[in-house]
Amino acid sequence: MPITRRLSLSACAAALAFLTGCATTSTNLATVGAYRDTIDLSGRLSTNYQKSGNRESMTVNFDWTQRPGQVDVTIATPLGQTVATIEVTPQSATLTQAGRAPVTEADVDALSQRTLGWPLPVSGLRDWLQGYAVDGQGQRFSASPARNEIVTQDGWRLRFVEWQDPNAAQPVPRLIHATRAAVGDIQDLEIRIAINPAGQG
Repeated sequence: MPITRRLSLSACAAALAFLTGCATTSTNLATVGAYRDTIDLSGRLSTNYQKSGNRESMTVNFDWTQRPGQVDVTIATPLGQTVATIEVTPQSATLTQAGRAPVTEADVDALSQRTLGWPLPVSGLRDWLQGYAVDGQGQRFSASPARNEIVTQDGWRLRFVEWQDPNAAQPVPRLIHATRAAVGDIQDLEIRIAINPAGQG
């Protein structure tokens, strides 16, 4: 698979240095703030998984712009070269790469399934990036530094590993770690999402 295609698909997770940081130990029970329909975030996303007996991994930078009814994601190499953009609306999701025809599907999960071959949890990122998730019983989960792990409704083991300020009244995620044993023919899937502090690109 061409490297630019693989880069863009990994971040579409988004769907978007995933660093192996030390877990923050905190007894802060304060949960994340109210969900926001309008956010601007940047960070890095990495994937690591096994497919057909081979170990594959990738790291990309992303810019995430979310407005009511639309999410725009710009994907770049670690050196800053833009390789793709993703536009998500309630009606469709479109991946655009330089020199290629845009690829459109009904939603972003179908888009990642078509272009990557397995469904990255891009739709879940809307929640995860703000410290939210939906558990196996369909209940809304709000993370805190003291309560930072959950298995989501679609089978992801999610951990909010680090926080921008673990003692804040409304903590903000810094490092998110998601794992899943298998998705289709993908095994031992691991995704790390490192979110830059506000104002830092």
